[in-house]
Amino acid sequence: MPRAAVAAAQETPAPLDAAAFYGQHCAACHGAARLGGMGPALLPESLERLRPQELAAVLRDGRPATQMAGFAGQLDAAGIDALAAWLRAAPAAAPDWSAADMAASRIVYHPAGSLPARPVFSADPANLFLVVEAGSHHVSVLDGDKLERIYRFRSRFALHGGPKFSHDGRYVFFASRDGWVSKFDLWNLTLAAEIRVGLNTRNLAVSDDGKWVLAGNTLPQTLVLLHAEDLAPARVYDVRGADGTASRVSAVYDAAPRASFIVALRDIPEVWEIPYGAAPAAAPPGRAFTPRVIALGEVLDDFFFDQRYLHILGASRNGHGQVIDLAQGRKVADLALSGMPHLGSGITWVRRGREVMASPNLKQGRISVIDMQSWQTVAEIATNGPGFFLRSHENTPYAWTDAMMSPRRDTLQVIDKDSLRVVASVTPSPGRTAAHVEFTRDGRYALVSVMEQDGAIVAYDAATLREVARIPMDKPVGKYNVFNKTTRSSGTSH
Repeated sequence: MPRAAVAAAQETPAPLDAAAFYGQHCAACHGAARLGGMGPALLPESLERLRPQELAAVLRDGRPATQMAGFAGQLDAAGIDALAAWLRAAPAAAPDWSAADMAASRIVYHPAGSLPARPVFSADPANLFLVVEAGSHHVSVLDGDKLERIYRFRSRFALHGGPKFSHDGRYVFFASRDGWVSKFDLWNLTLAAEIRVGLNTRNLAVSDDGKWVLAGNTLPQTLVLLHAEDLAPARVYDVRGADGTASRVSAVYDAAPRASFIVALRDIPEVWEIPYGAAPAAAPPGRAFTPRVIALGEVLDDFFFDQRYLHILGASRNGHGQVIDLAQGRKVADLALSGMPHLGSGITWVRRGREVMASPNLKQGRISVIDMQSWQTVAEIATNGPGFFLRSHENTPYAWTDAMMSPRRDTLQVIDKDSLRVVASVTPSPGRTAAHVEFTRDGRYALVSVMEQDGAIVAYDAATLREVARIPMDKPVGKYNVFNKTTRSSGTSH
């Protein structure tokens, strides 16, 4: 071999052995099988929400305020790319999470009845906000009257944005992406219990009677029923269709008027209803906790309940919309929708004597407004671009929407709920993503998330649209008002 070729070969680094590097540098925190430990799980399902450049940045630079220091001094760009690709590939042995694993993970910090049944703060407990800060994996508790933070605590890694409250507002339940379910005593500002129900969890729901929690997993493909009191497992459902096909869980909801959980499935055209208590006469017969399967013509990617929980308004991945009567267990109407409507973020209100539902769209700059009696689309409201959230309140004439998947992601538009016209816009921080509005319990203030690492919650007077407060936050992805959630306000998601 010529001398120049030998020199070049000696200077060219060998390809990274990602498995060996992981074993040496990562396994102690993230587990030998990548299932998580001190650090989060590092499986394809765990990383699917991280864009390639975001994962590369974490591997290179680490995460602030954590033990993840980054490998910029040990790996070049090719090595970072190789490690990222290896992490995004499925392990050779399919990971599992058994009932024994669940039982071993459960921690009870404060047994039921061991803490005072009264708030330890002076703020109105029904007008608190829970703010999920994704940047550093914390949750802040805000006083909705004073618009001030009263507490902040570290959460599990990558919480699902939507915590769920017990009916009295005392307890809030969180699901993390890597399978942890946490019960937090909001009145005493402390964790009560935790359990890991899976390796990748979609979300959870809390029964209206306060007795049960149902968590839906994408890995493994299961539903896990827990006792709300102490998060002890009660039942594990293997999620399979009538033909035996396994499915990930897309979402789990509580249908309080029906005393049942509603489960959306991602891979098979079915919706499951799981009764948990004495159901009203309008609900179908069935044994408690036995799934009632509603077969559909196509998989529902997203759906919305009407206010009485009699119907599901659902959309498939191709944008086809349909209305499902829960009592009859079948489709009763089609919806004239296009693009990718985000029905899970829909809201309702009464307009000129008729109830309407409105939904943002993930692919098109429009809000679809649907008459809830005829199921006809009564208006398409043009917006700045594709958006994720739409929010309102019973005490405001306006609905607020974002355009967070567009170049105008820094601006929210305000829609008059009677004229169905955009009447104003709000830009909390030019050039920075603004989304997810939530109102105080009386509808006086609208709180907006500036979803950046050094972001903020910005509060506006809901009548004048003037900024009244700005609270620094670390990438606040969502905020949730206790009263609006526990009373199932028509202006927010349930």
